[in-house]
Amino acid sequence: MSRLLLRNIHTLAAVNDGDEVFHGVSVRIDGNRITEIGRGLVPVDEERIIDCSKHVVYPGFVNTHHHLFQTMQRCVPYVANAKLFDWLVGLYQIWRHLTPEAIYYSALVGIGELLMSGCTTIADHFYVFPTDQPRELLDHTIEAAQRLGARFHPTRGSMSRGKSSGGLPPDEVVQESDEILYDCQRVIEIYHDPAPFSMLRIGLSPCSPFSVTGEQMKEIALFAREHEGVRLHTHLAETVDENDYCLEVYGKRPLALMEELGWIGNDVWFAHGVHFTDDELRLLADTGTGVAHCPTSNLRLGSGIARIPEMLDLGVPVGLAVDGSASNDCSNMLLELRQALLVHRVGTGVDRMSPGTVLRMATRGGAQVLGRDDIGSVEVGKAADLALFRLDDIGMAGALHDPVAAPILSFGTGRTDYTIVNGEIVVEQGMLVGIDTEEMIFEANKIAQQMVQMASLRTGIDYSKG
Repeated sequence: MSRLLLRNIHTLAAVNDGDEVFHGVSVRIDGNRITEIGRGLVPVDEERIIDCSKHVVYPGFVNTHHHLFQTMQRCVPYVANAKLFDWLVGLYQIWRHLTPEAIYYSALVGIGELLMSGCTTIADHFYVFPTDQPRELLDHTIEAAQRLGARFHPTRGSMSRGKSSGGLPPDEVVQESDEILYDCQRVIEIYHDPAPFSMLRIGLSPCSPFSVTGEQMKEIALFAREHEGVRLHTHLAETVDENDYCLEVYGKRPLALMEELGWIGNDVWFAHGVHFTDDELRLLADTGTGVAHCPTSNLRLGSGIARIPEMLDLGVPVGLAVDGSASNDCSNMLLELRQALLVHRVGTGVDRMSPGTVLRMATRGGAQVLGRDDIGSVEVGKAADLALFRLDDIGMAGALHDPVAAPILSFGTGRTDYTIVNGEIVVEQGMLVGIDTEEMIFEANKIAQQMVQMASLRTGIDYSKG
């Protein structure tokens, strides 16, 4: 077990109950926990010291929604200007060609980028299972997370309503109910750890109301609740088109449908939640149902601006998320904090989103959404998950009037100097530890090109053109 002393921290944003900010303190880490915070801590034997006199230290960020398998589909011209449904239809033709190798390298790149931007806990939504590939695809995202040292909440997604049954995805990427439930059981039995300080917890995540049957949603909710700590996740109320689809097919709005199917409560969180009504926001608050806020993706696809300040006012659990790289084009969590800060100043009011509010949403908020009380703040007894940003970067020059806000507003390089997960250094001096990044990037680019070429040959679509 490692022993670390973060010594003489310039600025520590604890994000504790009092949102305290400390200057000149040190943080002692013994194993995977924070054991002391204070001034004048004396180094002990076999303790590594990191001089933090030029750093701001945050709790590690918590990313509450991602699609790591999409990392290979950044900046695809053919879908660059498409709305959600058209964007999905176009990309399904590429995702038909997912392989274990593609999934593994996609996850390495996405997780690596998140760690380098200060994110320490990652929830991923994997839902595409091509029928010509092995069932054990989620496992390759887990392998990547374990290799890089991320705290991981992979969710076993699914699609059971293909195009021939009135759904959006092609039949080649959907599965039968029995097959889905079998694999849900398998990954829970092999990987799920509900214990405190767990590095790996499984969730279940049918994709959306337009790609999964209502009966399947019911079955999965019941199944998840038979297992301790297995949470429920899906996309909801992302676009007006989704609202219209639910009204046409089910005769009710998306959240009313979810309530009918048993998909509401403090073990459930929805991605996006852009188009909720006043009454629906109150229902979320009353039931403790969470929301993963994805501001960049919502802007990229023209979906709208979620009513996050109102959700926070009502007490809805809200975490921040980058979403998949195909609808964000990067996995930089610090950039997502900045985006959330800016978009709500236009969408709601210039005084309605502060750097402190965004920081809390990206840390304590994300921890609440994922049902965790052992991460999300820098306090004695909490998990040693921390992000250290340099304040002597050129992008921070002139920004030290508010060191807590400086990395969010001024951004600098957008990368941590150090990222610590579970007491282990996983990013050191801005670089991932224990992996050849050049080889990873080379393989990722090679696979990305192959997938697009295969989709172009199969469909006759030139994906290199918009």
